[in-house]
Amino acid sequence: LRPTYPQKWKAYNAAQQNEKAHFEVLLADLCRGIVQPTQRTGRNRLPLADVVYAAVMKVYSTFSGRRASTDILECESKGFINHSPHYNSVFNYLRDPTLTPLLTQLIEQSARPLRAVETQFAVDSTGFSTSVYNRWLDHKYGKPKKKAVWLKAHASIGVKTHIVTSVTITDGDSHDSPEFAGLVRRTAQAFPVKGVMADKAYLSHDNLEVVAAVGGAAYVPFKSNSTDGGSKEWEKLWHLFHYRQDEFKKHYHLRSNCEAGFSMIKRKIGGSVKSKKFESQTNEILCKFLAHNIIVLIHEMYELGITPEFHKN
Repeated sequence: LRPTYPQKWKAYNAAQQNEKAHFEVLLADLCRGIVQPTQRTGRNRLPLADVVYAAVMKVYSTFSGRRASTDILECESKGFINHSPHYNSVFNYLRDPTLTPLLTQLIEQSARPLRAVETQFAVDSTGFSTSVYNRWLDHKYGKPKKKAVWLKAHASIGVKTHIVTSVTITDGDSHDSPEFAGLVRRTAQAFPVKGVMADKAYLSHDNLEVVAAVGGAAYVPFKSNSTDGGSKEWEKLWHLFHYRQDEFKKHYHLRSNCEAGFSMIKRKIGGSVKSKKFESQTNEILCKFLAHNIIVLIHEMYELGITPEFHKN
């Protein structure tokens, strides 16, 4: 059973007071499973687990690389990492595109301790601003113009705890709907999916079929120009949306928890990235999501009494 409001408030205060200490321990346990890539020639590379740990700690602290070095050195003295990498080394690794699938895997792994809690998921996207601009000359008016570059994070989030179960980073102009299937399928690999909520941007026959294939029900509102007829899942959702509005809204309004999850990340860890290159911007955003998941686990440790174990199975 979920705790009462006074119990939740007491748990929240306790989690806030001890968050950083728990964060260091849980992040170290999560990075313990990172396998060092094989190296046959060249200068010895830094331990990948230490680099990932330092990158996530740097993003979690919201400090610059130099200012975050103190916290990372302290983590080394506590035995959480073997070697504290220089901040320039952390930046160099963040530019490596091969780090992206590893961080994505760690995010999904960090969500698994809550697989007995979450069965309903909301899918949406949110933007992260950068300090990079695209500049061009407008020949019509003869004036230079610029447009801010931003990235989009597509995520599946549990509606009870706001844990991120899967995430994909794209450029700011990419469409939402094509990312839906991958997010739902990766979520279903570790979680029992009973319902998926999304807005009109994700309405398509293929997306409804994907949710049905993993054993769940999709709750997506229809557009003004949508028509009846089509697949079995389309027909079921059509009748639910038009003839049982109260039941549909009861499920669909859970989608707002996705917005709450994005708000948690941006308020606490920041809604912009400091990196300049697309690869490093992508990895920086993924570090934000990983830090968010660990924070959620810490709060659920106090609220639900769970003990996260990342390498049990």
